Amino acid sequence: MGSIARLIFGLPGAALVTAALFLIMSNMIRQDVQLEEEKAAINIDITQQLKDTEINANKQFKRPTLDTPPPPPPATHDPSNRPALGGVQVGVPQIDTKLSIGTGFNPDRDAQPLVRIPPQYPERCMATAKPREQVQLEFDVTPEGTTTNIRVIGSTNSCLNREAARSVERWKYQPKIVDNKAEWRRGVQTTVTFELTE
Repeated sequence: MGSIARLIFGLPGAALVTAALFLIMSNMIRQDVQLEEEKAAINIDITQQLKDTEINANKQFKRPTLDTPPPPPPATHDPSNRPALGGVQVGVPQIDTKLSIGTGFNPDRDAQPLVRIPPQYPERCMATAKPREQVQLEFDVTPEGTTTNIRVIGSTNSCLNREAARSVERWKYQPKIVDNKAEWRRGVQTTVTFELTE
């Protein structure tokens, strides 16, 4: 019902406004407007070209003069200025013992760390934590270079023990080598440090 009322009152109103606008515009078009006198136009020539200059073929190019190098230092003919060429002579000591030096290559080695992933500071432990906390751990390194049997042997904050063990669990090692064979390395001890950054 409301849309019909809007149609009945709105359609004649829109027709009146449109007719009024047309009358105002036609009145503006019929008015005779006097324009100001035209001023002389500025002539801009964008196609003007520069004239070619003649090159004098007889003119010779003159090279720039460089600074003269400094003269060489004066030669010294003083024999007292020469170094002694005799050198120092030393006798080689004689060793009469039979000493086996070996080949100099020992393939045996202890387990060496390759990857050490630092621990993440747990948010649940930040409220009771000091600026620097440490957890001492002991673990074994397998012949494949992974860590196992991780044990906490000391800690300044027990809340950090679990995260420290998780960090060491992801470490990778070069295994212990004895007689060209990878072996277990037991009892490796390390300290994991947690520091709060501001």
